[in-house]
Amino acid sequence: MSGPVLIMAGGTGGHVYPGLAVARELLERGVEVVWMGTRAGIEARVVPAAGIPVEWVPVAGVRGKGWRRRLAAPFMVARAVWHALGVMRRLRPRAVLGMGGFVAGPGGVAAWLARRPLCIHEQNAVAGLTNRLLARIARRVACAFPAAFPGRRVVVTGNPVREEIAALPAPAERWAGRRGPLRLLVLGGSLGAQALNLTVPAALGRLPAGGRPLVRHQTGRGKLEETRAAYAEAGVEGELEEFLEEMAEAYGWADLVVCRAGALTISELAAAGVGALLVPYPHAVDDHQTRNGAWLVEAGAARMIDQRELDAERLAAELAALDRPALLAMAEAARAVARPNAAAELAEICLEEGRG
Repeated sequence: MSGPVLIMAGGTGGHVYPGLAVARELLERGVEVVWMGTRAGIEARVVPAAGIPVEWVPVAGVRGKGWRRRLAAPFMVARAVWHALGVMRRLRPRAVLGMGGFVAGPGGVAAWLARRPLCIHEQNAVAGLTNRLLARIARRVACAFPAAFPGRRVVVTGNPVREEIAALPAPAERWAGRRGPLRLLVLGGSLGAQALNLTVPAALGRLPAGGRPLVRHQTGRGKLEETRAAYAEAGVEGELEEFLEEMAEAYGWADLVVCRAGALTISELAAAGVGALLVPYPHAVDDHQTRNGAWLVEAGAARMIDQRELDAERLAAELAALDRPALLAMAEAARAVARPNAAAELAEICLEEGRG
């Protein structure tokens, strides 16, 4: 079957960046790729910048929204399905890959109606509502974590991550000859995590000055000044930035990462081979971040703190209990469960289904 592979992903980086990794893999194989997304999500910025054409679908999320949005939801979804169906009939894609986000639901239904081979990928350890529904009509179901679709036959691929992260040297090679203070990387996400931005400096302030780690802290958009003030109040120094552009370099530098437990972050920690203290976002849908983090904890690659139990004293105790040999063991455990070929596996699934 000819035609492009249509990738549907939108809303957040956790859906879009894995989709981009698959797109690059397909493009390297000479396969045309078209994206389906919304103008409101991160895909509106990063996908055109990657040189990939986009088909825009008018749809937005309704879960957790007000009653007016819920009443309008059936009409909005129907319009989105109709719009996506027009795209399917016009492009006649050889395969359709749903990577999550608001657009994947209507797009997946449209693919099924147009008899286009539908494949889906779930990034989290708990499948979202859209993917649970689409799994019933999809030709192939892939996921990052084995428990995402209990009782259903799936292909466990892991999450696609950026090539430069997966290409980092092994932990033992990176850490050979490391001396001096531990290196702590704090990731609050693109929007920042206030619990981390305020608690980390307070915890570091409780450690003896001679035992404090070197710190690099991604504060998130608009959170730099308040985080800088928290460090100053605690009498602690750190290298603070709103964003870290070179994530592979940052992971390679770190002995330990303190972060949330989003699906992409968990997969990047494993691919990079670095241990973590995880503080799952407590309001994530279906508490999926706790389930994501449990995968690394069970592998011996991370420790996890419930945000309700997070305070400066607890975090300081966790940091004080870790030394470089223990962190190297965690890093090697993380690398041992990595799945660096996820993008290639998903690309191959699309091509297999496209061949019919």
